[in-house]
Amino acid sequence: MRSFAKPSNGRMTVEVQTYLQQAEGRILFPVNISNIIATLKGSDPTSNRFYVISGHYDSRVTDINNYKDDAPGADDDGSGVAISMEIARILATYKPASTIVLAAVAGEEQSLYGSRFMAQTYKNASVNVEGMYTNDIVGASRGDDGTYDPYTIRIFAQGPPTTETPAIKAQRLSIGGENDSPARELARFTAEVASNSYTQMNIPIIYRADRFLRGGDHSSFLAAGYPAARFTEPMEDFKHQHQDVVVRDGVQYGDLPQFVDFEYVARVGKVNAAALWSLANAPGTPAGVTVNTTALSNQSQFSWRRSNESNVAGYEIVWRPTSAPLWTHAIAVGNVNTATVEVSKDNVNFGVRAVGKNGYRSPAAYPFPGTG
Repeated sequence: MRSFAKPSNGRMTVEVQTYLQQAEGRILFPVNISNIIATLKGSDPTSNRFYVISGHYDSRVTDINNYKDDAPGADDDGSGVAISMEIARILATYKPASTIVLAAVAGEEQSLYGSRFMAQTYKNASVNVEGMYTNDIVGASRGDDGTYDPYTIRIFAQGPPTTETPAIKAQRLSIGGENDSPARELARFTAEVASNSYTQMNIPIIYRADRFLRGGDHSSFLAAGYPAARFTEPMEDFKHQHQDVVVRDGVQYGDLPQFVDFEYVARVGKVNAAALWSLANAPGTPAGVTVNTTALSNQSQFSWRRSNESNVAGYEIVWRPTSAPLWTHAIAVGNVNTATVEVSKDNVNFGVRAVGKNGYRSPAAYPFPGTG
């Protein structure tokens, strides 16, 4: 990473973030947990936003406590680490408006130790992380049943945040906002900006935090209150995850490089780069967004706090049918902090997003009831 940062003329810095983890759970004895973090500082002094991607460089065999045998970890998660490293190399000579962080974290297999420490460090320092992706198992395009799908990458997105207060959770449920959590708005944004002819990738949004019986480093950022999502290949081959490197009945087990589709990894990298660049150069997601619910009306009136960022050109009201995954309509309303549209709030899901002078759009913010 340090060699990748050299062309940045100091804009990209690389640190080894280390702490001593005492024995607990799957940690059998005290050990240093070290995250490798490349930070490309944003060029806009009016933006304090950070956007993060990570992969984890630890791996495992069948026995989680076996730290002696070879665990190649080519797909889980050399593929994700490769994406962090390659995007760091490419972006080192660029100047995003907001800060971009490319990380390789440790201790994921033991229970997310590295990412938890990283996310908590950001939270303790009041760092404004407005989006985080983990790339975990993004290297294989063929599933264990032989299904071949080299042009799809799943994005897993949590519903209502676990960090919301009981009152907010109840309010979200009452207004039908379960599918418009910050994580799902991030996933929706990602599908809109990164599924195109350049990346050649389809990005289905999976409406759950992760696969059954599994977890990932995005969970650490979700637990810290940050919007986060997980990229994972479309159909996994479990013979090549968490397995001893061995041949049984003529079948090769183990997470070996021979099972990685490197062109597929490159396309997943393009998805990440497109999403990161779009986020970092758009204005931030609008804050304080409310919809007026003080009276019965078939109009919908919204208000929000105007941003102090220099790049903001205006705002858009977006909406979609409650059954639709992506926004279907948008109306530009100018550089204002309130707007009314002639569409009933009872029939659709709304959002408000900021539009930059460069044309980039932020993820949308879901409006909660207010006075408009």
